[in-house]
Amino acid sequence: MRLNKYISHNTKYSRREADKLIEDGAIKINRQPVKDFGYQVKDGDRVSINGKVIHPKKRGEVTMVVFNKPRGVLVTKKDDRGRATIYHKLPGKFRHFIPIGRLDYASEGLLLLTDNPEVADIMMRSNLPRTYNIKIDKPITQEMIDAMKSGLELEDASKGAHELSDVKSMKFAPFTEFVLRGVTGGYTKLRVTITEGKNRELRRFFAHFGANVVDLKRVGYGDIELNNLPTGKTRYYTQQEYDALHQFLKEERKNDKNRVKK
Repeated sequence: MRLNKYISHNTKYSRREADKLIEDGAIKINRQPVKDFGYQVKDGDRVSINGKVIHPKKRGEVTMVVFNKPRGVLVTKKDDRGRATIYHKLPGKFRHFIPIGRLDYASEGLLLLTDNPEVADIMMRSNLPRTYNIKIDKPITQEMIDAMKSGLELEDASKGAHELSDVKSMKFAPFTEFVLRGVTGGYTKLRVTITEGKNRELRRFFAHFGANVVDLKRVGYGDIELNNLPTGKTRYYTQQEYDALHQFLKEERKNDKNRVKK
């Protein structure tokens, strides 16, 4: 794992703050100062900040939190423009927890967090289904339906993207499911399920057809559902959810090993 990511995942510092610590010579690996931003932390490496050793979460130890993210909050540790982040809304005991995937500033709903970097990495790389309730400002068209069924590949997917995004082209996998929830005054409500978490994926997809996503709320991630969790509130996984998570992690680790062997 890249050094700044390792520091961010296991401490209160953001990646940008970690870069500053590296630059200032505050980071040592195995008691040797390191200023290599590209250093990949290996198993057994002893990383310290100003002499204080970082103790990463051990494999198998994991705490999972479900958070109902409010709209108008960033999924990041710190914002240069001073905007509110999820860590302003979360209890202080979750300051070091890692968000699994992102929801953009204007989006709301289910966000999973964990204190285990390996678990975060596995879940973010997975094809676990993500379910959203969305509202677009256009009627649904056959062209949209066909693309949701078959997928879509765009050389220019900049419509619907953040103005500072450097991601231009994008390939959209077929939606796992989509359901029409209602049509009111030219607005269309949908529930859609996808298996990827690309940068503003749904906003880019519908913008290609001239439709703006005016509301976006994630209501499911894998087997976890938002249900009636109030906005801005958290809950821990249930024992049943932990059991399912450990089974999922076991299968994913096995798949990773098989991919390495091929």
